[in-house]
Amino acid sequence: MVGHSTGGGEVVRYLSRHGASRVSKAVLISAILPLMLKTAANPDGLPLKVFDDIRGGVAGNRSQFYKDLALPFFGFNRPNTPHIEGTIDHFWWMGMSGGIKPQYDCVRAFSETDFTNDLPKISIPTLVLHGDDDQVVPLSDSAILTAKQIKQATLKVYPGFPHGMPILHSDVINQDILSFLSK
Repeated sequence: MVGHSTGGGEVVRYLSRHGASRVSKAVLISAILPLMLKTAANPDGLPLKVFDDIRGGVAGNRSQFYKDLALPFFGFNRPNTPHIEGTIDHFWWMGMSGGIKPQYDCVRAFSETDFTNDLPKISIPTLVLHGDDDQVVPLSDSAILTAKQIKQATLKVYPGFPHGMPILHSDVINQDILSFLSK
């Protein structure tokens, strides 16, 4: 099973609830694990205001929100990083293709769901991939903690890669996934 971002949470929750009898390996890419929101138990998480602002963008001018979100998502807001207009347009199109209500509700799911108790239940080899320039899901609050909590985890950090690394750097990511799966 392979999951990116919120999809990483889906992979972990599935394996935690249903086990791995039909799954031999897992790959978590820029995943939201173990918990995005700052709480007493997760003091390094992101403040609720960050997620309230996302909800405001989705409920407000959703079209502009997705255009703006594409920049940090792909690291296009970094100096000397050229914008790839086709990628921005495709990201916008995907955002606009979804319904407002599920997108709004998804913010709570990806920010407030705590997977801390799910991670130790993962018993299969798991590859944890993350870019060190992820502006959406910070590396130190996610992949590093996740890899420590999964028994058979392998962490691979990509220098300079953004949250959208599976799209921008698919040549590198796919090779690493194929190598992991072939072992």
